[in-house]
Amino acid sequence: MAAKNMLRGAVGVDEPRREATIDGVRLAYSDAGGGPAAPLVCLHAIGHGGSDFARLRARFAGRRRVITVDFPGQGHSDPDTVPASARRYEHLLGGLLDAIGVERCVILGNSIGGATAFLHAVRAPERVAALVLENPGGLDGTDDLIARTALGMMTRFFAAGVRRARWFPAAFALYYKMVLPRPAAAAQRRRIVAAAYEIAPLLHGAWSGFGEPGADTRALAPRVHCPVLFAWATRDRFVQLRRARPTIATIPNARVVAFRAGHAAHLEQPDAFEAELERFLAALPADAAHDHGRLARVAQ
Repeated sequence: MAAKNMLRGAVGVDEPRREATIDGVRLAYSDAGGGPAAPLVCLHAIGHGGSDFARLRARFAGRRRVITVDFPGQGHSDPDTVPASARRYEHLLGGLLDAIGVERCVILGNSIGGATAFLHAVRAPERVAALVLENPGGLDGTDDLIARTALGMMTRFFAAGVRRARWFPAAFALYYKMVLPRPAAAAQRRRIVAAAYEIAPLLHGAWSGFGEPGADTRALAPRVHCPVLFAWATRDRFVQLRRARPTIATIPNARVVAFRAGHAAHLEQPDAFEAELERFLAALPADAAHDHGRLARVAQ
């Protein structure tokens, strides 16, 4: 790995990692474990990496196949020529799952990873047995003054990182103390903060796109019919549960569990999160819990 990628690489998938080239992008991923249940595919927040889910992979070892992915330009994956967005990530996810032979799975996604999982459940419902969504983007809309102001502020903040403003690393550290405030997330928070300058262009591009019309997925919610567990970190300043509740109410088979966390319940309150995840997975219908049959992708 090139020296310039060492910092963000520290947040990426743990060894042993694998690689696949999807639509011209080399993606790093891990694929471990096995068992009769549908694989658990884990998708991280923007600027994070697959190592966010190392503890989950260890927990399910021997019981369930767990796949973690580094999105482009994050962890050990190469940069993309296409701007970061949930729709782009969903396209890459579909290609990766095709390439590694995953026909049916449970997808766990945090933030942009949650939005990616949501879009995949809309586009390929026969593949998605269930969703676990942590503070997913796209369900609250960005067409009001408060949302537009927040998006503009964050875009300008990360633009300062792109031009390598001297104050940016310290400010980014304070920002991430708000994003992942709980002690359990401290180690991963330090890794992300260490890569501040390196990931600033990616974060700038992603936040610039969060206000685009295509990022608003509220109208798609009634098309998600699989079981959905929303594991919501209620101290999130940007992706707020109260703003997403009207959309969640249109999803036929959804349940919300609240966590006193900043943005990622699985990192900040891992014991409580994993207990809820275990209960959710155990309650899935038998025909939704197994990976079987040939994949027949439906047209978008």
